[in-house]
Amino acid sequence: MLFKASSAKTQAPRPLIETARVAADLHPMPIDPSWIIDGDPQARGRQLSQSLDQRVCTFVWECTEGRFNWHYNCDETILILEGSIVVESDSLPPTRYGTGDVILFRKGAHARWHVEGHVKKLAVCHRVLPTSLNLIVRLLGDLKRKLTLANPASLSGQLQ
Repeated sequence: MLFKASSAKTQAPRPLIETARVAADLHPMPIDPSWIIDGDPQARGRQLSQSLDQRVCTFVWECTEGRFNWHYNCDETILILEGSIVVESDSLPPTRYGTGDVILFRKGAHARWHVEGHVKKLAVCHRVLPTSLNLIVRLLGDLKRKLTLANPASLSGQLQ
């Protein structure tokens, strides 16, 4: 899945709770023609939400029958809403997944998809930070928690 580039202009604050409908109007999201193995799979989708730091977003995506490769540039967790697929990779034998099944594809994964008739999925895409930067973010979070616990008065304004 693709992420939109952040814009430099200032935007109004986003609400703390946002909603979207999975039945939203979907727009063409063509599969890279060089990835198609067999058939004429037609994909459509729509971004439903995005985190404030723009590292996590949620999409609804559907595709007609066909076989194609998919290369993951982020961690992507999917929930099959309708239909079924057979997914395989160098480390995974052909396996059928259907409604209610959840699959995690890690950044850098490559999978071969066979959409059987039609599939609709909900996808949560997470842009993973480089390991060194992730370590710094985790250490800062740990430090913040320790400072907050060391100063219980700092919590008093948050408990109202």
